Amino acid sequence: MSSVDCPSVLPIPDSKKERCEKLKAAFITKYGHPPTFIARASGRVNLIGEHIDYHGYSVLPMAIEQDILAAVSTNDEGKLKLANTNPGYKDFESSSKESPIDKNNPSWEKYFLCGMRGVVEHLGLEEVKGMSCVLDGLIPSCAGLSSSSALVCCAALCTMHANAQRLSKTELSDLCASCERYIGTEGGGMDQAICFLAKPGIAKLIDFKPLKTTDIKLPEGAVFVISNSCVQMNKAATTHFNARVVEGRLACQLIAKGNGLAWRDMKRLKDLQVTLGVKLSDMPEVVKAAIHPEPYTKDELCGILGVSAEELAQTSLSANTSEMQNFNLYDRAMHVYQEAERVYQFKETCENSPSNVMEGLGQLMSDSHRSCRDLYQCSCPELDDLVETCLKAGAYGSRLTGAGWGGCAVSLVPTNQVQAFLSQVTAEFYNKDERRASQIKESLFATAPGGGAALYCL
Repeated sequence: MSSVDCPSVLPIPDSKKERCEKLKAAFITKYGHPPTFIARASGRVNLIGEHIDYHGYSVLPMAIEQDILAAVSTNDEGKLKLANTNPGYKDFESSSKESPIDKNNPSWEKYFLCGMRGVVEHLGLEEVKGMSCVLDGLIPSCAGLSSSSALVCCAALCTMHANAQRLSKTELSDLCASCERYIGTEGGGMDQAICFLAKPGIAKLIDFKPLKTTDIKLPEGAVFVISNSCVQMNKAATTHFNARVVEGRLACQLIAKGNGLAWRDMKRLKDLQVTLGVKLSDMPEVVKAAIHPEPYTKDELCGILGVSAEELAQTSLSANTSEMQNFNLYDRAMHVYQEAERVYQFKETCENSPSNVMEGLGQLMSDSHRSCRDLYQCSCPELDDLVETCLKAGAYGSRLTGAGWGGCAVSLVPTNQVQAFLSQVTAEFYNKDERRASQIKESLFATAPGGGAALYCL
């Protein structure tokens, strides 16, 4: 493993020196001695490719400057001690070796425990160093910018370094994607991959199984603006997210069954496409031929697949979707296949840079939002209102980003119109609601592709 494959141990960059000094001071106040290192994990914005990574398809995110920092020192007590500069997050203490993760209570420290356990189990560590930590986060929580996954990644990085271990960025990415399932989220790995593999100034096309990234240079002349609907949705605290995973899986299995395939082994819509030997652009016609547009009942699915409700739960459902009775398979599969096609169209548009490149990218983003809203049903009225406001304010395109049901929109905005855009969105969306207006500083900002996870020496 070459050193370039591991997260870098760097001097603190000038842009973060003031914040790191404040974090160091908070650590000393809390524990009475200075930390030995600081770990950083970035948030991300997905430019296009929503809810398709866990179905096996490529996505196109970029890291953002907003991040989580963790000041850390090891302790001889065998304890994990967590504190946060945000007083809304309570202190936490447990054994560094054993600490249960309650899926029914996805509080902030549980995400740290996911990352810690992932490294411990991956490396088979018998002796685990105690850690005293103070965390400071700038990623809005439950906003679709990957605050929870960034916390998992930050914890994994802390655990690795505190125990004098070395893991490649790809290893860390894969294990963090897997260990988030400890808290009950069946994600696909996008958030963790961009967190560890991001480069400043570059977006990434991310392929899965095996994990592979391709640098995508974004065209000049426009920037991406993040706007928060101020509606929070914790994907681990509801069934919305896992229900979509399950509906895609069932669509895959139903089509596989109809085509005489071993349907129990078929889990992802991309695997189905590859097994059928059909082009991605032709998969919507396969869906139309195999699945009816109306929702399926559980009894209907059991009859088609020839299984009992208990067998269906074992082969296709997750723990928090076992009580679902109705499944919208047609719309979910149509979104996945069409959205996967949009990702490649976005990449090709960036690479070929036609004269109408901005309009082309914007159209793909807006089409993506409509599909998320109408077919995947992962938007909400506030997000739809925000996207429309952004389009009226001059964005080439705008769409929800992240899991949805709240959180943020991302908009492609001409560079020379950013200030006018921000002013109009402020007036038309934020200032009309007192709660939104109070959060505008952290809710509306332009961003450029940032760097990935790092360790800062002290």
